[in-house]
Amino acid sequence: MTGAWIGLAVLALALAWPVPIALSKAAWPARAPGTALALWQAIALSGGLSMIGALLAFGLTPFENDVGQACALLFGHLLDGPLPPQAGALQIVSLAGAVVLGAHLVLSLATTAASTERERRRHRALIALLSSPLQGSPGTRMLDFAAPVAYCLPGVRSITVLTEGLVRVLDAAQLRAVLAHERAHLRQYHHLVLLAFKAWNIALPWFPIANRAEKAVALLVEMLADDDARREVDDASLATAIAIVGSPWRDGDPGATPVASDEIVPEADPETLGARVSRLVAPPAPLSGPARSLVLAAAIALVATPVAVLFSLL
Repeated sequence: MTGAWIGLAVLALALAWPVPIALSKAAWPARAPGTALALWQAIALSGGLSMIGALLAFGLTPFENDVGQACALLFGHLLDGPLPPQAGALQIVSLAGAVVLGAHLVLSLATTAASTERERRRHRALIALLSSPLQGSPGTRMLDFAAPVAYCLPGVRSITVLTEGLVRVLDAAQLRAVLAHERAHLRQYHHLVLLAFKAWNIALPWFPIANRAEKAVALLVEMLADDDARREVDDASLATAIAIVGSPWRDGDPGATPVASDEIVPEADPETLGARVSRLVAPPAPLSGPARSLVLAAAIALVATPVAVLFSLL
């Protein structure tokens, strides 16, 4: 089954460089951010499975691609030796690499989730001390802070945090837009998507595409939340609110109040803000139904391919 590991290696290489590069430079994701987000998730999942699968399939070639046979032959000889004659050094290293890589990715996700939750708990306790409930808006807290800031804190009891500076400068429609945007993040569980890509970036810091993917996904979830807010307010009000929330602090001293931003919902950089505002000022035509279906079919195929090969090895 030599073709299995070669095919997975080629797929892993394609998903590690040219495919994500092309997707990050494409213009169509702004026309269908949900579809693009599904594709990014498929690329990340398929890329990891393909790397692990290629190493595993190559390591199992001397054992007729039978995991059970390989375990029985190897584990019985690793400590007391000698190794079976068909087990070459490259195959042993490849099998070990598959185990180490898989464990590293899972451990990175677990530690990132744990550290993020600790930060959220500390942040939530701080907000409880410094803020007060916003009347008429359940689950929303108000900070006595001059800068126009809005963000959400996901959790068992998720909250949306606004500052008095924001409420002071926004009109009613713009404030509704901000609330709808932040609540869309919570309702659509964007923090979980961002967590996965953050963990991928932390696990593979030498992997340049991981950082590019995290930034692209962060922009897509902002666009998805914008689209949800557009159902409640007009595009002009939302665009103005985005520009105000993303503007540099001009009033007061931001350092005077110990308010930390939520790391799982990163602040938008100027490039992200510009892309979001431009999309609202001059909305692109939605991606056609057939094109969406084609992208989703490609995403399913990307994930199904390494999964099918891995199952064939069991």
